Amino acid sequence: MEKQEFRIMINGPREKVWQILWDDASYREWTSVFAPGSWAKTDWKKGSKVLFLDGENCGMVSAIAENIPNEYMSIEHLGYVKEGKEDFDSPEVKQWAGAHENYTLKNVDGHTELVVDMDIAESHKEYFVNTWPKALEKVKELAEKN
Repeated sequence: MEKQEFRIMINGPREKVWQILWDDASYREWTSVFAPGSWAKTDWKKGSKVLFLDGENCGMVSAIAENIPNEYMSIEHLGYVKEGKEDFDSPEVKQWAGAHENYTLKNVDGHTELVVDMDIAESHKEYFVNTWPKALEKVKELAEKN
């Protein structure tokens, strides 16, 4: 796996950006860039399980590795969800199990710099390199609305 980093400057406080990232309604909106109907089943607390699901309830099983409100969220990806069943052992899962997706919010002159870094398997690199900038633009749009 290779670590990739994506960043964007947002005109607004970290608290607002954090809310946009993790509030259910806005989370569904910005993550729809990745897959229509995206949502997360979790309480976002450190140690909690997360099911990242699409409109057909397929997706990923993960865990919250760290949650420092308004500053940092680290998610560890553990497996897939297919047809309602969790898969932690298939060869496909083993290629990327243990990958982390980290969100860092920094205050920069009254603005918020959002940095997302993640471990990406080569087979998914092109997709994420093309899609993350669009997702971050959606977060920015939502956070800068009045």
